[in-house]
Amino acid sequence: MGEHVIRLPDVGEGVAEAELVEWHVKIGDMVREDTVLAAVMTDKATVEIPSPVEGEILWLGAEIGDTVAIGSPIVRLKVAGEGNVQEGDATPEAPQLPPQEKKAAAPDQPAKPAAVEPEKKQPVAAPAQPGGTRSAGIGAPRREGEKPLASPAVRLRAREAGIDLRQVPGSGPAGRIGHEDLDAFIARGPQPGKVSGLVRNDRVEEIKVVGLRRKIAEKMQLAKARIPHITYVEEVDVTALEDLRAGLNKQKPGADRPKLTLLPFLMRAMVKAIAEQPHLNALYDDDAGIIRQYGGVHIGIAAQTASGLVVPVVKHVEARDLWECGAELNRLAEAAKSGTATREELSGSTITITSLGAMGGVVTTPVINYPEVAIIGVNKMMVRPMWDGTQFVPRKMMNLSSSFDHRVIDGWDAAVFVQRIKALLETPAMIFVEG
Repeated sequence: MGEHVIRLPDVGEGVAEAELVEWHVKIGDMVREDTVLAAVMTDKATVEIPSPVEGEILWLGAEIGDTVAIGSPIVRLKVAGEGNVQEGDATPEAPQLPPQEKKAAAPDQPAKPAAVEPEKKQPVAAPAQPGGTRSAGIGAPRREGEKPLASPAVRLRAREAGIDLRQVPGSGPAGRIGHEDLDAFIARGPQPGKVSGLVRNDRVEEIKVVGLRRKIAEKMQLAKARIPHITYVEEVDVTALEDLRAGLNKQKPGADRPKLTLLPFLMRAMVKAIAEQPHLNALYDDDAGIIRQYGGVHIGIAAQTASGLVVPVVKHVEARDLWECGAELNRLAEAAKSGTATREELSGSTITITSLGAMGGVVTTPVINYPEVAIIGVNKMMVRPMWDGTQFVPRKMMNLSSSFDHRVIDGWDAAVFVQRIKALLETPAMIFVEG
């Protein structure tokens, strides 16, 4: 038998390190060739690390959330044959077990590495009450409707004192109520406003921020720290647009004619508005003091997934018609939700749309996708009575909440940009007029 060390492979893109976000194995597991051992994340791309050999896991070289350098050992296996560890090679130090878990190996058997069990949380003793009692709860620590445990003598005392034992927390085994618990309850006196079955919860849980959530936090902190935001909100009458969208969706669908949402119309309207104000389709390198203005309109679409917020990018929207935008949106949304979106599909945006759909609220203050200079926020659509000059009529209204980098975009330019998009959405036929 020999040992085989697996090192973190080069995941490409010139990346020097990666964050460990998931272990698929534990010490003591038997794995086959190509079994997925772990997942690491670089930027917003997650890469799975398979095992090149069959064997038993002896050692794991990092914890979830650790940053590991490319080429560092991450797994050590016991394998048939010689393995790839030569005599004299440095052996990674195995994780230390708590003293109570260390067991001496039998004289005639070699010691086997034990699996490292997650640290078990110990119950925290309640603070002592005056008089040395152990009870500290306000309500009884038992499920609603569960009969309290107590001796006949305790029950008699409670009955004579007019005390409902369901309100007395017990400090004995299985919540059993003793005389000292009854004494402590009587000493505290009646608790006004307390409801039967309600128990105070003092638990504090520490959750390590790792993986995509940590990347999102870093990106948001960078954007808010370095970009002075200005947010501009405008309401849009999308009644005509919704009528047009419904009519187009009634046509026979096909591979090149997907069902349209509002976003493809907004994307095409943004292309026309950017043609008149190209400086909004840009990235600001504030370290170098350079604005990189792009001819191609690459629109990021902020999408919520089970893992967190990602921004797949529809490239060259200026060269796509309405249905091509819709088809690419659908493809990227599915890839993002399934976790199969590539690094290229999640990068390269020059301006971003953020939308929460029907749950979008009335007004938002979207955070710019650094280092872009603008983001367009879509709020929920509502039917509201609007005055047409002679009477109130029902209209489908929606707010656009958009933020701009005030270092490079003046408030006037931001307003002109949003007003142009508003005009196109309110007269949707203009979206299809070229020139």
